[in-house]
Amino acid sequence: MVLFNLLVIVLIFAFLFYLERKGVSFGKRILFALAIGIIIGAVYQGSYGIDSPVVKGTLSWLNIVGTGYIRMLMLIVIPLVLVSITSSILQIKDMKTFRTTGILIIGILLFTTVIAASVGAASALGYHLSAVGMPAGDSEIIAGQNIETKLDTFQKKSVQEQLIEIIPTNVFYAFTGQHSADTLSVVFIAILIGISILKIRQYKPETAEFLEKIILASQDIIMEIVDLILRITPYGILSLIVKFIATSDISSILKLVSFVAASYTAIIVMFVIHLLLLALVRYNPLHYINEAFPVLSFAFMSRTSAGTLPLTVSALESKMGVSKGIANLAASFGISIGQNGCAGVYPAMLAVMIAPTVGIDPFTLPFLLKLVFVTALGSLGIAGVGGGATFAALVVLSTMGLPVGLVGLLIAVEPLIDMGRTALNVSDAMVTAVITEKLTTKV
Repeated sequence: MVLFNLLVIVLIFAFLFYLERKGVSFGKRILFALAIGIIIGAVYQGSYGIDSPVVKGTLSWLNIVGTGYIRMLMLIVIPLVLVSITSSILQIKDMKTFRTTGILIIGILLFTTVIAASVGAASALGYHLSAVGMPAGDSEIIAGQNIETKLDTFQKKSVQEQLIEIIPTNVFYAFTGQHSADTLSVVFIAILIGISILKIRQYKPETAEFLEKIILASQDIIMEIVDLILRITPYGILSLIVKFIATSDISSILKLVSFVAASYTAIIVMFVIHLLLLALVRYNPLHYINEAFPVLSFAFMSRTSAGTLPLTVSALESKMGVSKGIANLAASFGISIGQNGCAGVYPAMLAVMIAPTVGIDPFTLPFLLKLVFVTALGSLGIAGVGGGATFAALVVLSTMGLPVGLVGLLIAVEPLIDMGRTALNVSDAMVTAVITEKLTTKV
C-alpha cells in the first residue's frame, strides 16, 4: 500500500507540474495543493489510522519533499536577511531617511502587537477560558516540566544580557542561525555594513561603488536561488498538509476545542484589523488578500515566519508595489519584532486563562493594562522559527508572576494553533510594509 500511495502522490506532483507549464497562476496551484492534500490526509487517517505502518511509511518518503522544502527555505534565510537589509540601506540616500523608515516600521509592528494582545485577551475573556481544573496527561505534564526548564534558563539572563547577545562576538557563528538571537544579530551586522558603505561614499566613492556592486551581485544570486526554491512551493505545501491531516489527533483537539475556537476568533479578528488598517491608507484590502494568499498559505502550513521570508519579500515587491528597501526591512524586522500571533494574541490569551489558577481576576482593568504593556515589550526579538510563541509566553507569564508549567496543557492543540499564529505574523509584516510604503510616499 505504501508504494500505491506514493504512486498517487507522484501522479499529483506530475499534474502540478503540468499546471505550471500551462501557465496556471501560482495562487491557484497553491489552492489546489491545499485542497487535494486535505483530502489525501483525511483518507490516510480514515483508512489506516494515525499509527498505521502504512501512514508512517508513506509520510517518511513524503517528508523528503515537505521537510526538505522547509530546510531549503531556512537555508536561504540568513544570507537573504544579510543582503536584503544591506542593499535596502544602500538604496536610501541619507541616514535621516533610514532612521525615519526603520523607526516607522518598528513602531507599526509594536502598535499592531498591542492591538493583537488586546484582541487575544478579549477573546479569552469572551470564551471564559480558564486553566482551573484542566486535566493533564503524561505528555502534558512532561511538556509543562520542559517549559519550566526553559524558564529557568531564560531567567538566568537579565534583560541587559539578552540585549547584549544581539551583538555577536563571532560573525561566522551568527551566520549559522543556531542561537535564538542570531536573526537579530544578522540584522545588526547588515545595518553596520550598510551604514559603513554609506559613510565610505562621502570620501571614497569608487570604493563604495565597488562594494555596492558586490552586495547587489550577491543579492541577485540569492534571489535566483529563492526563485528556484519557490517553484516547488505547491509540492511542499501538499506534502505538509497531508502529514498534518493524517497525523492530527482529533480527539485530543476536541478536548480543547474552546481554546482553539478562541484562538482562531482572535486571529481572524486581527486579520480583519489588518485589512482595515490597509483601507485607512487607501490600499485595496481585496487586492491584498488575493496577492498575499499564497504567502499566508505557506506560512500556515510551514509554521515558520523566517522560512516564509523569501515569499514575503517577493510578494511585497512584485505583487504589492512596495519598494525593495521597505519590503526587505519590514519583512526582515517582522520575523524578529512584533509578531501579532505568537507574541501578541497567544501570550495574552494564556495569561488570562492561567490567572484564575493563582487567584487573580483577569477581568480587572489594571491586570489587562499591565498584560498588554508587558506583551508589547516582550514581543521584541521573538525568533521567527518554531518555539517563538513559547518564548514569548515565558516572557509574559513570568513577568506577570503566573505559573508557566500550565502551558503544557495545550500541547495537543499547539500545532493547530501555531499554523494560524504564523500566518498572522507574516500578514503583520506584509501589512507593515504596505503601510510604511504608503506613508513614506505621501511624505
